[in-house]
Amino acid sequence: MKIEILSTPACANCSIVEKIFDDIGVSYDVIDVTEHPEYLKKYPVFTAPAIVIDGKLEFIGIPSKKEITDRISQLN
Repeated sequence: MKIEILSTPACANCSIVEKIFDDIGVSYDVIDVTEHPEYLKKYPVFTAPAIVIDGKLEFIGIPSKKEITDRISQLN
């Protein structure tokens, strides 16, 4: 399972989402969309963070830990 957190340099909420993934022990990549604007063409998001799982935009904003774990278990 590949998890990407779409972020921006000044995104305070992104660190909250990263901590949730750290707490549940799931690895992820942080993608700075200012350095990789192709992600904004592929995923039409206008706010950070956004969470992409296996190439599909799953969440925009800060989902709860339960929402994340439920979605991950559905995909496994």
